[in-house]
Amino acid sequence: MPAHEGPQRSYDAVIVGGGHNGLVAAAYLARAGRSVLVLERLGNTGGAAVSTRPFTGVDARLSRYSYLVSLLPKKIVRDLGLDFRVRTRTVSSYTPVERDGRTTGLLVGGGERRTREAFARLTGGESEYRAWQEFYDMTGRVAKNVFPTLTEPLPTRDELRRRVDDEEAWRVLFEEPIGVAVEARFADDLVRGVVLTDALIGTFADAHDPSLAQNRCFLYHVIGGGTGAWDVPVGGMGALTDALAGAARDAGAILATGHEVLGISSDGRAAEVTYRTADGEGVVGARHVLVNASPQELAVLTGDQPPTPAEGAQLKVNMLLKRLPRLKDAEVDPREAFSGTFHIAEGYRQLATAHAQAAAGRLPEAPPSEIYCHSLTDPTILGPGLVEQGYQTLTLFGLHTPARLFDHDNDGVREELLASTLAQLDAHLAEPLADCLATDADGRPCIEAKTPLDLERDLRLPGGNIFHRELSWPYAQEDTGRWGVETRHANVLLCGAGAVRGGGVSGVPGHNAAMAVLEQLGD
Repeated sequence: MPAHEGPQRSYDAVIVGGGHNGLVAAAYLARAGRSVLVLERLGNTGGAAVSTRPFTGVDARLSRYSYLVSLLPKKIVRDLGLDFRVRTRTVSSYTPVERDGRTTGLLVGGGERRTREAFARLTGGESEYRAWQEFYDMTGRVAKNVFPTLTEPLPTRDELRRRVDDEEAWRVLFEEPIGVAVEARFADDLVRGVVLTDALIGTFADAHDPSLAQNRCFLYHVIGGGTGAWDVPVGGMGALTDALAGAARDAGAILATGHEVLGISSDGRAAEVTYRTADGEGVVGARHVLVNASPQELAVLTGDQPPTPAEGAQLKVNMLLKRLPRLKDAEVDPREAFSGTFHIAEGYRQLATAHAQAAAGRLPEAPPSEIYCHSLTDPTILGPGLVEQGYQTLTLFGLHTPARLFDHDNDGVREELLASTLAQLDAHLAEPLADCLATDADGRPCIEAKTPLDLERDLRLPGGNIFHRELSWPYAQEDTGRWGVETRHANVLLCGAGAVRGGGVSGVPGHNAAMAVLEQLGD
């Protein structure tokens, strides 16, 4: 909003936070004819779903924090008329390993025949591939039945169970630790690890954690789009939030950046939102307030007791390379290996060891991580000159690095962890990654790393948790409300990732909060 314009005195809906979920809610409500004001603390909208140029003088626009799309329903894209596209990765994953003194690996993708041959090359037989097919056929059936429910009122547990319509799948995914199924169905340690990784993205848990936090994480990673596919946003993640901001503005919503919300007061029928700008404080009235922030921030703003933060547990690294590194496994083209998910130190036993070491307060000796090269699928994020020269991006997501490990020396531990993580990658390369790194305009290597504490500082993620809190089951539980966005204040709703069925770049909490408001208004 231009600096000379100020918010009017009252709106049908004031949305606190201009991340992607807040923008989804704003667009839906404005399109329904409601007056909408979005108050965003930062100088831009988008939250964690933004594209930036992190390296000085380099024309590379990276998805800096979140970077892949799976959980965004096509319904939202259609409803809001978004000019937004994704591209499917031709390779699902590659996992290098040294076995019996030989360099090998597992390439999943490129067609059924190639994948079967890759399993046979790794394991020496057909049984692991058949088990893989059967397991993911099962999760595919679950995805097809569960994903459509995310934009509907919350089903009960029994209703969702009937929708799943597969008692074995329900037991495997919803009732017993995912480690039980992984160990029962797969024999190869590397294959087991590749399967388990989807249960650990941003979730600090063991395969057999009785809380089933790992199961909830796994479920959300395999149901996206009704298929479980994770796609690359064309133009970077900022293309999505730019499209959402445009849709909200076109529908009449006002987006006010540089407006930090300080408090929310509500009597259940009307509310007032206090905010601060560079020019001072102001107050705006609202019939409904939608909070696109963490449950902790919601509690602070409403004067309630904040819940205990859920600890984040990831290392996020962005890199720009002059070229992709060569692999020790000469049978795999680096352009294929890096176009999907490149797994490092993620064998089943390695993941268990890393978790145990981190739980004991130590950095994992072999930090597990996964790497993605988005520019292979979407070169538009690089300037034409970089594309011509063969430059590529790499994004690394490290597991089992809880925030507590960084408390005493965030900068020092970050550097130590980054070095050991890249050493695990180098062990599978025919040349050091450092030789492939591009440099910025000041001659510095194009690499940046973010710990959970960095994310807490930059994005106000409590504990650096990328999901705002532990992921929830996608069904109604005590006090979850009809849509999973309700709070104890009747006209204050949570539309951020901490809502039920939140987490990831989905827009689902924003959609559901908007639907809850329109239901209350009788639309």
